[in-house]
Amino acid sequence: MNPDQVLTMRSKSEYNVKIPSDKASTCSITGICSLPSGHVIVVDNTNKKVILLDKSCNVSSHCDVSDPPLDICPITSSEVAVTVMCDVQFISISNGQLVIGRKMELSHYAVGIAHHQGALYITDYTALYHYPLTGTLAKKIYEDTGGDWTVFKCALSPDGERIFVTNITNHKLLTLAKDGAHLSTFTDSFLHYPNGLHVTPAGQVLVCVHGSVTVIQVDHEGRKKLATLASKKDGLRGPLSVCYNTNTHQIIVGQNNNNKITVMELQ
Repeated sequence: MNPDQVLTMRSKSEYNVKIPSDKASTCSITGICSLPSGHVIVVDNTNKKVILLDKSCNVSSHCDVSDPPLDICPITSSEVAVTVMCDVQFISISNGQLVIGRKMELSHYAVGIAHHQGALYITDYTALYHYPLTGTLAKKIYEDTGGDWTVFKCALSPDGERIFVTNITNHKLLTLAKDGAHLSTFTDSFLHYPNGLHVTPAGQVLVCVHGSVTVIQVDHEGRKKLATLASKKDGLRGPLSVCYNTNTHQIIVGQNNNNKITVMELQ
């Protein structure tokens, strides 16, 4: 598939992911990923929870983490990694239940996370680090000290050659080479507080723009906007995270202070 083929929404649905025993009144879904099994896993920052959804987007399992989680990425077909304060918490699925596994302790904050062929890419608000799965720091590959949230979330192209990074402070989308070299910067008046992002297996780049309440598609080089996939008129209020589910050909959006995820059926 052409990585710049524009995705088009056919219809949308909403699904409640709030756990009845939660102390907070609303969720903030700061990370989403899907697995080959068809399961979807979301992280609820407000309630310090990781939540497993079945193929119908119903809550089937959940577990608590030590601090508010910020992001999630798949590691294998049955394991994910979640960023929690200064740690990466590994969680697996066994018999339809979430099981807490090992924890990777870092010397810096863990914010955004992406995985490609045994390599983890982790952001800490102002820098991007490369780690092997063993947890031994390989290297800091990019840094921007020109603000507090200049290196927020990250996502990789399918071949691992490009790393896309959201810069909330300066309202930018950066494209880096896998060694951290700067390739391009995209900015525009509507790119107001870009937050979570995702790259589909075909290479389509999806970005949540929290400030302008949109989910947009950007070209595969990260240089220009191709389309607005959803906006306030589609019921969005504060998009924080996005994921493409290969099994169902759907885009799933998590939001700030919202108990429901939005699932967009694509044409």
